[in-house]
Amino acid sequence: MNAGWKLESLYVRSHNKSIGTEKGAPDRTLLKTTILLLVSDPLVRSVLQDTLERAGYTVVAAGDLGSAVDRLTEITPDLLITRTYVEGMTGHDAATYLRTKSNGLRVLMVGGLLDDQRLKYRESLEGFDVFPKPYSARELLQKVKDVLAKPRGDNKRSP
Repeated sequence: MNAGWKLESLYVRSHNKSIGTEKGAPDRTLLKTTILLLVSDPLVRSVLQDTLERAGYTVVAAGDLGSAVDRLTEITPDLLITRTYVEGMTGHDAATYLRTKSNGLRVLMVGGLLDDQRLKYRESLEGFDVFPKPYSARELLQKVKDVLAKPRGDNKRSP
C-alpha cells in the first residue's frame, strides 16, 4: 500500500441480494459440501470465501500450497477452487500436486482470460474446469454446482 493509505473496509455488493436460495437464506444442505479454496491474494480469497459461505458451502481457505497440503490432512474436500496463479507457481501445477494428495479431486480454476489458449490446453489435458473472468457471484455459484454434479474422480471436461 502507498504511504498514507489504509484499507478500512471492503464492501462487495451483489445485484442479486439472494445468492444462496430463492428465499435469501443459504442452502443448508450444502454445509456438507467442503471446498478447499487456494488463493494467495487475501482480498480475493476473502471475497470468494464469503460468496461461497453465504451460499451455504463449507469453505477451508489457504493462501499457499503448503497451507493447502496441511488442510488436506484435516479434510477431504469435494472441490478445489484455485486461481490461474498462486504464490510461487501456476494454479495448474498446484492443483496437479494437490490431486496427488486427494485422489479424484474436482478442480475449478477461476480467473485468467477467456481467450488464453494456455488455459484451454491445460484444461483439456488434466480435466480441470476453467472459469475465465469476468464473472458474477451468481455465475460462479452456478459453475460450482455444475462441477460438483460430476462424480468424484470424473476428471473429464463438461460439455
